[in-house]
Amino acid sequence: MPAAAVAQQHTEIAQRLLDRRSTVGSPALSPDGSHTAFVVSTIDLETNTTLRCVWIDDAPVTAGPKDHSPTWSPDGRFVAFASTGDDDHETTLRILPVVGPGEVRTLATMPDGLGDLAWSPDGTWLGFTSRTRNERYSTPDSSWQSPRKIERFFSRLNGENWVFDRPKHVHVVAADGTGKPRNLTPGAFQHSSVSWTPDSSAVVTSAARHDTWDRDLAEDIYVVPLDADERPDGIRCLTAHDGTYSMPSVSPDGSRVAFVGRGDTETMVHNHAVGSVPFDEDGTVEPDITWASEALDRTFICTVGGRAPVWENDESVLATAEDRGETHLFRVTIDASAAPQRLTTGAISVMDFDASAGTVATIHSAADLTAELFIDEDRRTFVGNALSSTLLGWEKFSVPTTDGSDEIDCWIMRPADFDESRSYPVLLDVHGGPYTQYGEYFFDEAQMQAAAGFVVVLGNPRGSSGRHLGWGRAILGPKHPVAPGSGWGGVDVDDVLATIDAALDRYPFCDRDRVGMLGGSYGGFMATWLAAHHGERFRAICSERSVNNLVSEEWNSDIGTAFRTEHGPLYIDDPEVYRASSPIERIRDIDTPMLLIHSEEDWRCPIGQAEELWMGLRLLGKEVDFYRFPGENHELSRSGSPVHRVQRAEIILDWFTDKLAARTADDPSSPDD
Repeated sequence: MPAAAVAQQHTEIAQRLLDRRSTVGSPALSPDGSHTAFVVSTIDLETNTTLRCVWIDDAPVTAGPKDHSPTWSPDGRFVAFASTGDDDHETTLRILPVVGPGEVRTLATMPDGLGDLAWSPDGTWLGFTSRTRNERYSTPDSSWQSPRKIERFFSRLNGENWVFDRPKHVHVVAADGTGKPRNLTPGAFQHSSVSWTPDSSAVVTSAARHDTWDRDLAEDIYVVPLDADERPDGIRCLTAHDGTYSMPSVSPDGSRVAFVGRGDTETMVHNHAVGSVPFDEDGTVEPDITWASEALDRTFICTVGGRAPVWENDESVLATAEDRGETHLFRVTIDASAAPQRLTTGAISVMDFDASAGTVATIHSAADLTAELFIDEDRRTFVGNALSSTLLGWEKFSVPTTDGSDEIDCWIMRPADFDESRSYPVLLDVHGGPYTQYGEYFFDEAQMQAAAGFVVVLGNPRGSSGRHLGWGRAILGPKHPVAPGSGWGGVDVDDVLATIDAALDRYPFCDRDRVGMLGGSYGGFMATWLAAHHGERFRAICSERSVNNLVSEEWNSDIGTAFRTEHGPLYIDDPEVYRASSPIERIRDIDTPMLLIHSEEDWRCPIGQAEELWMGLRLLGKEVDFYRFPGENHELSRSGSPVHRVQRAEIILDWFTDKLAARTADDPSSPDD
């Protein structure tokens, strides 16, 4: 097929999988459990936006274009929601009457976002978080702004830009519209989550409000009384700055606060657990926290997302946890007297959930199912049916680790119009993180690759989440003070190579002479590492939003100084630990053609990581292509502009089609027509 026709085919594949794709999220059950509000998001390629509308049950009730965060009034008569403006900052809080006559009312407009929306149990207040801007943001443009004095780490975050001069605070506003929003937590500290006490006298939030938070990395649970704006000394800390505790949720009787967290701020990798502390005791230390889910060695912070634990009664909560590529809803007994009970089944991922009056709402996704709403066991939405009906499934298989200590969970997706008698080029995908998981959820990149004629292989090597804690910690640095491991580029590489070797051996339709590899973030690190150390195994490699130099990453990334929790020492104390795991150190050994893709506003893995690699490869006369995406950050492939996501897919599919083309017998360097 002519190259132009192939390129057009790739464009059509990307457009089919992105344009008009609708998904469901943010379920909120009415107090009696009889109705569900949720958000339907629809990608619109023509306008280069994603339309978000609030639905109730089976129909939209708002027009968008950027409506979100529905929450019910305690009497079930109203739904509050937020509407974000065209600048993605100014956000309006509105109330929609559901029972009886009335019009949509506007309660407040905040200049810089609004989230964590929660209605007080007595119906009189709405609590939320919003950023409070420094006066520099009121100037006509940056040429008028005063200089920023930076005094703490983590002052600028990927996807948010500067945050230290626009901290996220807890606000409340009267639900009847009789007052203006009140900021309960003014000052320099950041807050997230809002959970009301049963008597509506206070909210519980998570925050880092102690002076050393950017060095010790601790996050705590705080009680913020309704009069905290006048009496800030009334704010109480329920934990002891000795862990990372977030997503708080107050029990129905007000006696305890559940949350998801971990102790040990020195180690990045943890299977975060559901814990709880007494509401009326301050400064509970980590050993005295009741870790309710400790009998299940899985993480309750999930790759696909999630929410704070939801109380069923005073004895148990619902929460989601990963399990070997799946994500399920669990019932967790709050006193840890019983092991968590799995409530959902099958090869699915529960993306979000809610529960009320004995009814449970979940958002399910699978390899061949975009996110849809289920009530108990019944599917209630079909907004993604047009696309889901065209999706490909995949087959799960396992591969022994090379040392025989465990097995690797892997998946293979056969190409569209698959013919068992043919052989196909293969793409090996490696996820980012590294503490995340591939698995049983809709993954548009795999669908695009398979639709373009590639066999797609992926897995969860050691260092991934979804398994026992030792699996995730296996690639911590060899000098890590808590759990020394092989470091990046150790047993993770062994597992990645074992995955592709097993696929080539077991599935004869995989052409072992036409294998490509791609990955982003940590997966991009793996791509460059494989190019430098095992390049002969691959015909072509794509390294995207990658980490190529762990030393420069440490001083340029938005989370610089936190990498010690993965690698062990600080880079200024032992730079050799960082150099040893930096693929840039072996750049002269890279002979495999490479594709580099990076976003110009990526603060997590700044674009300098790609520039270092591209400059070196070009100086050495190596084969390399480099694409830079303006206006995008680290999340380009997941939430970038629709136009850019189509363009990115075109680049990847066109490039691998060229590099993995079948070679003729007479000229092995020439592709077939």
